[in-house]
Amino acid sequence: MKEKLITDIEQGMLRFLDNGQIGELHKLLVHSLNNFDVKELSEKPDNIQENKGLMNNFFAAKRIEGCSEKTILYYQNTIEAALSAISKAIKHITTDDLRGYLTNYQIERKSSKVTIDNIRRILSSFFSWMEDEDYIIKSPVRRIHKVKTGKLIKETYSDEALELMRDSCIEIRDLAIIDVLASTGMRVGEMVLLNREDINFTERECIVFGKGDKERIVYFDARTKLHLQNYIDSRTDCNSALFATLKAPYERLKIGGVEVRLREIGKQLNITKLHPHKFRRTLATMAIDKGMPIEQLQRLLGHQRIDTTLQYAMVKQSNVKLAHRKYIG
Repeated sequence: MKEKLITDIEQGMLRFLDNGQIGELHKLLVHSLNNFDVKELSEKPDNIQENKGLMNNFFAAKRIEGCSEKTILYYQNTIEAALSAISKAIKHITTDDLRGYLTNYQIERKSSKVTIDNIRRILSSFFSWMEDEDYIIKSPVRRIHKVKTGKLIKETYSDEALELMRDSCIEIRDLAIIDVLASTGMRVGEMVLLNREDINFTERECIVFGKGDKERIVYFDARTKLHLQNYIDSRTDCNSALFATLKAPYERLKIGGVEVRLREIGKQLNITKLHPHKFRRTLATMAIDKGMPIEQLQRLLGHQRIDTTLQYAMVKQSNVKLAHRKYIG
């Protein structure tokens, strides 16, 4: 209880004292209270409200930084789950509290190391912001290091698999969707937001809005142009969306609709895990194999950090073998 009182006093003075002065204050408080017993008369009833207020301030800061509502909701659910399990005022949460939470979460849910590290990363962002804003002296996540995860080689689609997908399409819309995903490398969330007027068929390009509402130009090949034009010409509805449902009232196609349709095609062809994001990884790998500079690929995919682009793009093992023969013998 004594340590809690000292921490409360120090945190209350953070905005008025520098680190050196906080250190001196700590020594003085420890010395002055050494011969006293400290008891809390009653629990503060406003812990929940205080926690909620701090979280709302954090989410407001994230919105200003340009984070999407989807990302903020993910942050909110993760942080609220942790605070609910720990059941303390944010300012009193310790490193041991968080370590215990992460350990129990992994054991109870049999979560992967990647999931646990994602939770750690979000909590680190939250508590680092608290430290920067002088709500706490030091982030309790500082001493919880990144969880080491094994790197899995993620698969890409072969040229043969892509052709099989195209040949299996009964609906011209589905053929256009596969070609757009395969030739542009855009995110499925970006594709479903496109309107017909966004497509520049002359230049074979379109403008998409990526994460954080960042605008960029993506390009498509001649085959995609033909299939996309055929699809648009065949439509009788008035919906401005580039891709719409096949039946009335012909609403804008959503991410879930694209995923379901691709899964159905995958079942027909015995292609496991037929998912829209895999087209993006396939394009990135193909671009690297053909010698596209990584900086240009980063711009094409709309990545803020080049590290992300490097994770997407994989070098084919056959090319490693050829390079070994060429340069080493």
